[in-house]
Amino acid sequence: MDFETWWLIFVPVLFGLGWMAARFDFRQMLSETRALPDSYFKGLNFLLNEEPDRAIDAFIEVAKLDPETTELHFALGSLFRRRGEIERAIRVHQSLLSRQDLPLADRENAQLALAQDFFKAGMLDRAEQGFQAITHTRHAQEAIRALIRIYESEHDWLRAIDTVQQLRGRANEAVPQLCHYHCEIAQALLAARPVDAPAVVAALDAADNAARQHGATPAAETRIRLLRAQWAAQCGDLDAQRLQLLDILKSAPEYAGLVAQAVLDCHIALGRGAEGLDILRAQYQRLPTLDLFNVVFRALRAQQGAGPAWAYGRQVLQTHPSLLGLDRLLEVELAQDGAPPDQGLAPGADLGLLRSLIHKHTQRLDRYACSQCGFEAQRYYWQCPGCNAWETYRPRRLEEIR
Repeated sequence: MDFETWWLIFVPVLFGLGWMAARFDFRQMLSETRALPDSYFKGLNFLLNEEPDRAIDAFIEVAKLDPETTELHFALGSLFRRRGEIERAIRVHQSLLSRQDLPLADRENAQLALAQDFFKAGMLDRAEQGFQAITHTRHAQEAIRALIRIYESEHDWLRAIDTVQQLRGRANEAVPQLCHYHCEIAQALLAARPVDAPAVVAALDAADNAARQHGATPAAETRIRLLRAQWAAQCGDLDAQRLQLLDILKSAPEYAGLVAQAVLDCHIALGRGAEGLDILRAQYQRLPTLDLFNVVFRALRAQQGAGPAWAYGRQVLQTHPSLLGLDRLLEVELAQDGAPPDQGLAPGADLGLLRSLIHKHTQRLDRYACSQCGFEAQRYYWQCPGCNAWETYRPRRLEEIR
């Protein structure tokens, strides 16, 4: 192909067109930047400086000037929710959903944000409706997880189990708390009268299956064995109950304090009370806990009398000093209306006064605590009543873990 000289004319023409296009884009960018209100940049500056209150005021002013800015509305709604102003967050997201021209992606985002607002406000019925409405969108997994949390907080274990199955159908992930859902059902059935035996067995078997499929934790396995021990006791099978309880002592010794009284009662019912006491004393030697000490001391006091009990109590408290342990010891002795026979207290000592002084200091230590939110309780919980997290309570009193 021959080169024509007149083609060179196109070179400056093309260069000029490119220069004009670039200048037009640059001017347009400057124009759009100048069109943004100063409040927008002020709001960004406040956010960077971690001043959310002033940032919200600035963004509200921008939203009034440009109500079509969806991204800004989402930012405002998120800021309101983080600050606890749930009503304002709800109004922002509802105003977005009322727009007929809102793109589908933004509408789904607004539906998710509104459901999260209702959930944080404690309006669980409306939150449930909101999350269910987006279970067939790109937010499906997030919505299903939120529904599981709602059913947990409502103790609707059957619906929680069904929702976990939905999640498993979309994402192959383990849900360890599924085992506890079945345990909660079994526990309720065991407390009902009359007891539905087939339903109890089915619930316990389902808990075992969930533990195998989702990887059982020591806490979950302990809970299943404890429920099976309770079921065996209700059926009158004390040997089966004893085996389940001894299995807990062997496989999960940190939970010995929670089952110690049941171990002792089971052996007493079998006519083997002394053997049960020996087992618990040996267990305390392996892993001492306050709850276990309390059961052992009471059993010694009942089976062998005050002398051996107080001798054991003094030995334990010398090895593991504990105000709470001394408080429990004095509580048992006062309940027996007797004084320890020359086992360490001065003659004429007022046990009642001594115990009242100690008890004031031990009340705040005689609790279990959630490791996640710090919620304290006098009884042990598998699920924290404060934050609804599972297995966050250690089976030890506050004095032992501080």
